[in-house]
Amino acid sequence: MNPVEKARISDATQMHQLINYFADKGEMLARPLSEIYESIRDYFVVREGERVIACAALHVNWSDLAEIKSVAVAEDSQRQGTGDRLIAACLREAKELGIPTVFCLTYKPAFFERFGFAQVDKMELPQKVWNECYRCSKFPNCDEIALICHLETLASDSSTKEE
Repeated sequence: MNPVEKARISDATQMHQLINYFADKGEMLARPLSEIYESIRDYFVVREGERVIACAALHVNWSDLAEIKSVAVAEDSQRQGTGDRLIAACLREAKELGIPTVFCLTYKPAFFERFGFAQVDKMELPQKVWNECYRCSKFPNCDEIALICHLETLASDSSTKEE
């Protein structure tokens, strides 16, 4: 099993291709390469040799709030727990940073609900999370589902799914 690691600059192009492959299919939002470089420290990756097969980002929005975004796993690497391990790494890092609340906007809510996320109305999210939304082609008609996870309500680290 390939480990979850922090992304390196050399991973950015492959991450961009992976994310935008799924964005082109309407399964997630596209990310410009420049944004991936600017936020490279937010990203975790899983590599198979030199190939990036999966990525996810934990983006800190404020002292008490972070977002998990850009979760992508190559089609030939899905259904092997890789996405689970990426989410677990993001939640673990949020806990380590002392961030009590994590949210996501997704088309696959059931995946995140397994980690203790619950659906909320997007309007319940603080206004500061909408900064990125204004640049989105779907704004103001966002069709993603908002979910939120209060880490202090999770029983222990064992409740964040790991393999």
